[in-house]
Amino acid sequence: MAKKEKSKGASLLPTANDLPKSTREEVVAVLNARLADATDLRSQVKHAHWNVKGPNFIALHELFDDIVDHLDEQADDIAERAVQLGGIAPGTIRSAAAASQIAEYPANIQDGQDHLKALVERVSAYGALVRAAIETTGKAGDAGTSDLFTGISRAIDKDLWFLEAHLG
Repeated sequence: MAKKEKSKGASLLPTANDLPKSTREEVVAVLNARLADATDLRSQVKHAHWNVKGPNFIALHELFDDIVDHLDEQADDIAERAVQLGGIAPGTIRSAAAASQIAEYPANIQDGQDHLKALVERVSAYGALVRAAIETTGKAGDAGTSDLFTGISRAIDKDLWFLEAHLG
């Protein structure tokens, strides 16, 4: 049986990065928590992309794919930052599902409006988690990671705006 990956308390790999080890450990844990959320949310948006139906199908299908692309980029940036700080970035779907704080997606919806409502809830929740990460990593003394999360926050807010603009 496979062991569960731990995001806290894991030893860091050697690096010449001058951030204190305790800061890097705290920040890597935050990064890996948000990596799990981004990976999980990406899979949920892709599920919506594949299953959406209705009169606005093509607009929503393409919008959802654009959001998937944004989440791919965000997850990549988050994972790479964790590794830059000496951490390990758990990037499997299983690790994301086990650690994600994003609510489970309703499996059987098809209507575009239902997908929009479900995605608005989840993208909004992800945005709140990222905003908390801005504050946590800033207080920990890692302005670089805080800045990374600030950029991600702006992108999430834009995606949320696009989703809400399609609500009837």
